[in-house]
Amino acid sequence: MAMLEYNEIVTRKTIIHDDEPYEVLDYHVFRKQMRKPVNAVKIRNLLSGRTIEVSFQATDKVEEAEIEMKKVKYLFNNKGEWWFCDEKNASNRFMLKDELLGDAKKYILPNAILDIKYFGEIPIGIKMPIKVDLEVVEAPPAVRGDTAKGGNKLITLSTGATILTPMFIEPGDIVTINTDTGEYVERVSKK
Repeated sequence: MAMLEYNEIVTRKTIIHDDEPYEVLDYHVFRKQMRKPVNAVKIRNLLSGRTIEVSFQATDKVEEAEIEMKKVKYLFNNKGEWWFCDEKNASNRFMLKDELLGDAKKYILPNAILDIKYFGEIPIGIKMPIKVDLEVVEAPPAVRGDTAKGGNKLITLSTGATILTPMFIEPGDIVTINTDTGEYVERVSKK
């Protein structure tokens, strides 16, 4: 198990804090006047989904969490419970709560094959691909000269997520979405 110095605790790292795994969401290394540097970190508990802020001093060391990845198939969701099964064994089913999925749940299609993060034997979240292709189900018509909103319009995707896209996107188009930022990337195919 690797030990991280205070300045190595950066975005996307997974650390052990208070005997539980946390993912680093944001960090800021700074120095106040003549004092030693501090790393102010915002971290999310991978078991409960709770977010906290912690400061690490220059003398602090933190253990990096060992996270395993396994391929799984998404089945369905019901009342805040998202059900998955092992890719090769459909009878091996398990559930993740809404809080553990975060924004990723906006981009999951039925029967999608995804990577699940495991801390020991406990499933703690999913790793989405950086980009996903989704179908546009609702898009208001583009009105000539309507650029007061910056030339963008709000559309609805097949998963129910809503995003801003350029005016030329129409229902039935397939668009690529960046799952980290939730932003439109490109139109893959036109209706």
